[in-house]
Amino acid sequence: MALKEAAIVIESLKKKFGDVTAVDELSLTVDRGELFGLLGPNGAGKTTTINILCGLLEPTSGSVEVGGYDVRKEPSKVKRLIGVSPQETAVYPHLTGKENIELFANLHAMPKDKLKKNVDELLQKLSLRDWAKRQAGKYSGGMMRRINLAMALVHDPEIAFLDEPTVGMDPQSRRAVWDFIRELKKQNKTVLLTTHYMEEAEELCDRVGIIDNGKLISLGTPQQLKQQFGARNLEEVFLQITGRRIREEI
Repeated sequence: MALKEAAIVIESLKKKFGDVTAVDELSLTVDRGELFGLLGPNGAGKTTTINILCGLLEPTSGSVEVGGYDVRKEPSKVKRLIGVSPQETAVYPHLTGKENIELFANLHAMPKDKLKKNVDELLQKLSLRDWAKRQAGKYSGGMMRRINLAMALVHDPEIAFLDEPTVGMDPQSRRAVWDFIRELKKQNKTVLLTTHYMEEAEELCDRVGIIDNGKLISLGTPQQLKQQFGARNLEEVFLQITGRRIREEI
């Protein structure tokens, strides 16, 4: 069987903020075309890891490669390959939803015909077409997050970093976003998804890395992890490893 090609390689990554260690000797590899979930509670180090992979934060030690490029040495090459949907929405409220997406498309210098096609497709897939010409400041929180997702992916990147993409969404919106993320996988995109929703990780991810206090404490497919710990779901896996729940409500 042919070896899979790595899209993301993290080796002995550490990030400290003063006396606080946010990421602690983290090592993992994400294959091209894989939908990988980084699962853990708030404050576990998930967002810090994403920010380092995107070149927004300097690691204290260790190395990271994205798309075969060292993030510190060749950040411009990395940025051409990636799309990032941050945990905090970055939507301009005075612009319409469509204008927000078009703005980011223009930042990537997309040809006009491809820009129009991609924007229209994203509005349709994320159930935003009927709201496209309304100011984003009038959107619900869930709609803001969907616009944020479209802004991150309008340029059709090879690798997508989705940081808690469904936080604050109602169940119907969450399911729509899940369907959209599944479609990214069908397109052979590499997706690194952070979440603290157990069902989300089980539904979407090829493999899951469970992280707590900056450390990777378990790694495998959702089924492998459940079998390994004799658990019904990933919440029980985390409970067995740490003695506590990721969150009180899932």
